[in-house]
Amino acid sequence: MYAPQQLAYAPTPYSYTPSNNLTANINLDEEVQLADTAAERDLYESLAEVYSIIITLDALEKAYLRDSINEAEYTETCDRLLRQYKSNLAAESVQAAFGDLESFKAEWGLEVPKATERLRIGLPATIESVPTRTSSQHHRASNSHGPGNNGPGAAANATAIVSASENFITLFDAIRMNILSKDTLHPILVDTIQAVNKVTDRDFENKGKIVQWLITLNQMRAAEELSPEQARDLQFDLNAAYEGFKATLG
Repeated sequence: MYAPQQLAYAPTPYSYTPSNNLTANINLDEEVQLADTAAERDLYESLAEVYSIIITLDALEKAYLRDSINEAEYTETCDRLLRQYKSNLAAESVQAAFGDLESFKAEWGLEVPKATERLRIGLPATIESVPTRTSSQHHRASNSHGPGNNGPGAAANATAIVSASENFITLFDAIRMNILSKDTLHPILVDTIQAVNKVTDRDFENKGKIVQWLITLNQMRAAEELSPEQARDLQFDLNAAYEGFKATLG
């Protein structure tokens, strides 16, 4: 007598035997539907868009560091990507599915340190710090401060000084009027640092605090507001930065 053949696995009541009929009914050319509703489809598309923005932003940062892209093109592209990133995450459903950047990166195995830092700061590197000037640009900027200079360079510089001062004053007014939401203060702060960078390439006293407040606001939700204590700190830092800015004008 032959011994009974041993099964390769232990049979259970739930053991499944493939059916030829079922296999024959599967159309390999048919598109697989990942979403059952339009809302789910929109959610997946938004998350895919966020994923692609992060990848693109990381590549852009590396290209900028290698001087493979000029400052103007970098600034425009980076600013657009940052706005698209924020716009996609503005929807509550997308934000809930996204979680936070670190968890999203872990879930999808993303290694994007450059993009992570840029998203944390929330503005292009050319706005965060003073863009590099050529020697001729620096010479013209220096001469525009000189006495008796009434040329086009002096007029342009005077306009930039007025613009920077107006932005500082607008910020002071917003704080005094208790308008402390991120969606109000953040754009004005960005405009302020951009205007300041057009006036001087000197890293004046307390300028870095403006950038730090930009980073703080960037971490907040659009409708979120600064606390009264934060508002006082911001006003103090802005006053110090404004005095430092005026000191560079001579």
